[in-house]
Amino acid sequence: MSLSITKENYFWHKVHSLTGIVPVGFYMLQHLTLNTFSLAGPQAFNGVIAFFESIPTHVLLVMEIALIWLPLFFHAIYGLFIVNRSESNYSSSKYKWSQNRMYTFQRWSGIYLFFFLIYHVLITTGYKYVNGNADNIRYAAMHTYFSNPIWFLVYAVGILCASYHLSYGVWNFCIRWGITISERAQAKVQKFSFAMFVIVTLLGWGALVGFIIPKYSATPSVTTTTAMVR
Repeated sequence: MSLSITKENYFWHKVHSLTGIVPVGFYMLQHLTLNTFSLAGPQAFNGVIAFFESIPTHVLLVMEIALIWLPLFFHAIYGLFIVNRSESNYSSSKYKWSQNRMYTFQRWSGIYLFFFLIYHVLITTGYKYVNGNADNIRYAAMHTYFSNPIWFLVYAVGILCASYHLSYGVWNFCIRWGITISERAQAKVQKFSFAMFVIVTLLGWGALVGFIIPKYSATPSVTTTTAMVR
């Protein structure tokens, strides 16, 4: 099971495919879902942050390292190895079928995500642990950050790439793990992957929009009435 730098390893390739779904893919879905609390306003979103802050720091750190960072690190590094070893043939019209396009786009999205996630982790989780508080990821900070159209665009593209990479990773995972054998089964999962891509992208973009749309106070206004006395 040793990893050779000259060829891909069957075992580690399957592990790479698995980590892309569990735990990395699962974490991404719950992360985007929780971020949609931004649509409900500052109090709702900050409530999510407060919940994670209520977990003892050492427990949360161990969970993040074991369930997120290590699997993500392996998936990213081995993914770059696969990209380096692959030979793209999509430029040739002879090979421009949908599966080849999916393979090529997934590799491109993975490269963008590699650099995007390094930046994202540093300015969110990294900054939080260095400064000892989560002020940088509360609603007010996110509102200020995403009000800048450049960073909003960077994250919109990042979500698009992450959504595509995960959704069509499901299609690839099912083939690599022998879940879909027939062409018919693979075609069905391909359709599912497209639907998943659209839904997850909209989920992530909705969370982004939630940080910049105006929020109105839910406190009911007080109406003063004057009694008319004869």
